[in-house]
Amino acid sequence: MAVRSAARAAACFKPKTYRYVKRALDLGISLLVAAVGAIPVAMTCIVIRLESSGAPLLRLDRVGRDGALFGMFKLRTMYEDAEEHIESYLTPDQLAEWEAEHKLDDDPRITKVGRFLRKTSLDEFPQFLNVIMGDMSIVGPRPVTVEELERYGDDVDTVLSVRPGVTGYWQAFARNDATWESGERQEMEMHYVLHITPAFDARIILKTFGAISGLTGK
Repeated sequence: MAVRSAARAAACFKPKTYRYVKRALDLGISLLVAAVGAIPVAMTCIVIRLESSGAPLLRLDRVGRDGALFGMFKLRTMYEDAEEHIESYLTPDQLAEWEAEHKLDDDPRITKVGRFLRKTSLDEFPQFLNVIMGDMSIVGPRPVTVEELERYGDDVDTVLSVRPGVTGYWQAFARNDATWESGERQEMEMHYVLHITPAFDARIILKTFGAISGLTGK
């Protein structure tokens, strides 16, 4: 998949300078975060492994900028066989919900440690490595699977014109309230792509920090 020049021109209205500044900030911040978080992440991996079998760090296939596939790092929050034997974990209603939104409010496949990691979004911490590698940005549309790209319809090329983010407009401001089925998630992701500015990025980052601080403080 390649982004057509017309779609790229429409989506990349932002000053070219900011794209370079954004990348420089992404790299600098992510290198610092990776250095500070290396030991805590290593300890978390041990805890994950002690609770359930399987590799604590996963690399999931996702679609990046210009349609390039990459491996997105993520701490494991489910039991090892959760994907292969999904029918044994979920009821028919839960399975239908999962197939529609790829998420569940009360997913029985998630481990105890995994629930904490998801609640605080700490399972996504390793994605700063993806930022360093150039696959992702700190702020951007959420990385999607090849199957999920269909949800964007004719807007696929536009949303793929920017790097996906560790956090983003949809994640910070709506998350569970904006779904694929209603179309609100797609609208929010597209709104970000078409309105990228330093101020918008800063607003999203502050909102993300506020949400995480509130959860970890409970």
